[in-house]
Amino acid sequence: MGQYTKKALVCGAGGFIGSHMVKKLKSEGYWVRGADVKYPDFSMSEADEFMRGDLTDQVFCDEVTNIQFDEIYQFAADMGGAGYIFTGDHDADVMNNSATINLNILRNIKDYKPKIFFSSSACMYPEHNQLDPDTPDCREDTAYPANPDSEYGWEKLFSERLYLAYHRNYGVPVRIARYHNIFGPEGTWDGGKEKAPAAMCRKVAKLPNEGGTIDVWGDGEQTRSFLFVDECVEATYRLVQSDFTGPVNIGSEEMVSINELVDITAKVSGKKVEKNHIEGPLGVRGRNSNNDLIREKLGWDYSQPLEEGIRRTYKWIQAQIKLENTDASV
Repeated sequence: MGQYTKKALVCGAGGFIGSHMVKKLKSEGYWVRGADVKYPDFSMSEADEFMRGDLTDQVFCDEVTNIQFDEIYQFAADMGGAGYIFTGDHDADVMNNSATINLNILRNIKDYKPKIFFSSSACMYPEHNQLDPDTPDCREDTAYPANPDSEYGWEKLFSERLYLAYHRNYGVPVRIARYHNIFGPEGTWDGGKEKAPAAMCRKVAKLPNEGGTIDVWGDGEQTRSFLFVDECVEATYRLVQSDFTGPVNIGSEEMVSINELVDITAKVSGKKVEKNHIEGPLGVRGRNSNNDLIREKLGWDYSQPLEEGIRRTYKWIQAQIKLENTDASV
């Protein structure tokens, strides 16, 4: 490890954002240890060392944190898309598992105080600020009075407060970001835990070349913004290198309805796509990142249009489907 300038731990390194963060840190010259219950699904981890195990287990967490790191990036959580988070069927596991991971990690590092990043979520914002799909209010200072629309959001809010308490009481240099719908290649794209962009890309990619009809939950007028993973990783790295604690939004302000997301996906695919609106879990009516604070504190803003991100993601998911079909026919 002597030739490296810094040592970093990435918890959740087998997940979507975590695996991309490992690549970013390696490109910056770090020695990186990854930890997760699984290896990355779609590529080999670039971590110098990868420890596989469950971070809800205190003994495993002790092993993972047995050396002093300069920086820790905490992405590990029990989570998924709307089909996983908003049904209510997984609430106990989501709250217990994610909170336990954060408690375990903070207990272990409070004495030597590395910089530690916690990935919170826009799901912690109050539901009453997100009822109008045209004018959602997700400024950082609107978090209270608290009223998240899911137990996932409540856990994120609790964990934010947990990290800030360790910051106040133990002097741990904490950094917190609230992510707004991160997407891109090498993310979950089927099975129920995928986010909306991946789900739409999969549904459209599986249609015949001439097109067809896909299912859309609700009336499709609910709004969101989506940030490409490369931009998320860059903003996260910049936050950790800064002296700003947060919480701060990391997202795009290019708000679209789910119907518009389908239309963008259809455009990049070259297919004619019709929408079949059905009942399904929806989440809040409107959500969009407000980037005023991150522009002020870090000088960062998103730059890639949503259509370009969807194009790159669609191409990758299309290749995954082709690979899956090839494997099935062998």
